[in-house]
Amino acid sequence: MPIVTNATTEMQACIDACNACMEACQECYTACLNEPDVQARTHCIQVLRDCADICSMASQYMSRSSQFAQQLCNLCATICDACATECAMFKDTHCQKCADMCRKCADECRKMASKALAAK
Repeated sequence: MPIVTNATTEMQACIDACNACMEACQECYTACLNEPDVQARTHCIQVLRDCADICSMASQYMSRSSQFAQQLCNLCATICDACATECAMFKDTHCQKCADMCRKCADECRKMASKALAAK
């Protein structure tokens, strides 16, 4: 169970969404590497890596209440949207699950970024 401080309470839903998305992307990445049509998934695999990395970074920035968390979450939402689009093209369960998690994360990141902007 993560330690939640007053500074991160407002961001906890977004932190959780980023962590879940990072995990889904890592699982999907590994599964895609083992699919028979792996060559057709090259771009998707690259975006999965980017998405997992940005989700992890956004979670870390929010957890430490970084002044750059809002900007990073905006970028995270953009990359999550791109990843959802890529994964949605493949009908595997792992790709569809990942696309759903990416959409949820993008939504949470946009909400968090807009709250942070409103608070300024």
